[in-house]
Parts: sequence; structure tokens; C-alpha cells
Amino acid sequence: MRTSEVVEGYLAHVADVRRLSPATVRAYRADLADLVRAVGDGDITRIEVDDLREWQWQATKAGQAKATAARRASTVRGMFAWAAEKGLVEADPSQRMVSPKRGRTLPTVATAEALDGVLSDAASAAGTGDAIALRDHAVLEALYGSGARVSEICGLDLHDVDHERRTLRLRGKGDKERVVPFGLPAEHALQAYLVRGRPVLVARRQAALHEVHGGEEKPQPRGLPAKGDERAVFLGAKGARLGARAVHTLVSRTVAPRVGAEVLGPHALRHSAATHLLDGGADLRAVQEILGHASLGTTQIYTHVSAERLREAYRLAHPRA
Repeated sequence: MRTSEVVEGYLAHVADVRRLSPATVRAYRADLADLVRAVGDGDITRIEVDDLREWQWQATKAGQAKATAARRASTVRGMFAWAAEKGLVEADPSQRMVSPKRGRTLPTVATAEALDGVLSDAASAAGTGDAIALRDHAVLEALYGSGARVSEICGLDLHDVDHERRTLRLRGKGDKERVVPFGLPAEHALQAYLVRGRPVLVARRQAALHEVHGGEEKPQPRGLPAKGDERAVFLGAKGARLGARAVHTLVSRTVAPRVGAEVLGPHALRHSAATHLLDGGADLRAVQEILGHASLGTTQIYTHVSAERLREAYRLAHPRA
């Protein structure tokens, strides 16, 4: 069987059976497409470990990060293991691959004071009544207030928000659901957006969907609302469900300057929320539940972040440091 056919079968398996997130499936697809380009789209049984090592070496020479190399190797091992289970290959050459150990780097964390400034500025902008400013303020408050992933915030539907209990029902990795709390500032921002901002964006959506030209409906341009967008909490400028890229741009524009970074993604607010919870005395298990981590070990990195911040504060403040 051709390698590309095995790749498509494996991607369907991880998406439909293992139910990995769309972002993870996209990463797998990119990794395996690069492998096919490197080794050719011949019979998969003809791929040998030397072919895989050469593929790794070429990426290393191109300056690939260790974490990326480790993920690519893991992707290939997963595909060959699946292919062997299905009887598509007899020998698995990926078992003899060696991948670099991932370097464990501490995530970027904004101070509570920096985020307070960001959110105060966002609240001031929202005070003008502009629909986009109201939405942006609510997005920032929701991200930081709940510690949610950007995909979880963008995927929120109206019925996922419980205003009385101040909780969000989030759908995380593997389509697993969890309920997380959010604070009073986030509730105020959400209510302001839902009452004064979202209706404006809904009207734009309706206008876009009913736009006609010469008595006939125009072909729907890219970026206009799709089925299910009417349930979305957060909408884009054209009324479609807000996308992760737009949130990334928002965070990079508002939060990055406060932490001295050129570019910063929404995950920085998740990192910051987790670190601030632990700094405030929250139990590690509780933080694990809020973040939706399958393993406590994943959550424990934030204890290292807190310890690092303590050491830095000591170094700057203590006369005998």
C-alpha cells in the first residue's frame, strides 16, 4: 500500500476513533506529509529505518526545535504501530528511531499586576460601547478567569455559560467535557458583551447571510457564518464564530507588550491563571481539574514556575542574595 494511503487511514483513525483535537490532527498531517515528501510515496513496506533517520537529520540541519523533532518522531511511531496492528506492515522501522529529549522550558507568565493593567485597558475600551471592544474584553476576562484553552473559549455555545453559578462547560482535548468556574469581573464583561455587543454582531451575520446581488444570493465568501455559528458565544466581525487566530492576535496586541514579548499567544493567559492560582494557595489537584490535564505531572510545571518567581524575587530583593 502507498505511504500516502496509510497516512490518510491513520489520520482518520486518530480523528474519528481516538478523537484527538483538530489542531493535533493538523499537526500530524503536516508531519506525515513532510515524511512522504522526503521518502517518496511508494510502498510503505519499503521504508527502512535509515530513511527515517535521514528525514530526521534533514530537519535537524534546518534548525528544527527538539520539541518539534520529538513530536514528529512520536507521530511516525504512532502511524507505524497502527499500520502493524492493521497488518499493513510486517516490520516497524520506527522502533529503531532515536528522538531528542524534549527540553522542559518554563511557560511565559504575566504578573497579576500586568494583567490587571491589560484588563483595565480592555474595560475602558469596552466602555465606548463598541461591539468588538466589548467582545475583546469578555474574551480576555474569560481566558484568564477560567484558565481555558483558546479552542475551548472559541468553541463555547450560549448554553455552555451558567451565569447563576458562574461556570463554563468546556470541551477539551479528546472531546472531554469539564465545568470550570470564572470570576465576577468575567461575568460583568460577559453580560455587557452579550447584552450590548453580541446583538450587533448577530445583525451583521444576518445581513451577510441575506445579502443579494441581482436578485440572487451571492456565493458565500470565506469567513461568513456557518451552520452552528448562531449558538456561538463569541462572534467575529462578520458574525461567524470567533477563530483562534483572531484571539491570538488580540492577546499578542494587548498582553505581549506588558511582558516584553514581541509575540504572545492565548496560552500565556492559561499559564498565568494556573500560576496565580498556585501562588494564591490553590490545591494542585484543583488546578489540574480546572485546566483539564489528564496527568498531574503536566500541572506540576506550574509549581516550578512559582518557585522560579520566588527565587527571582529573592535575588532582586534580599540584601544577602
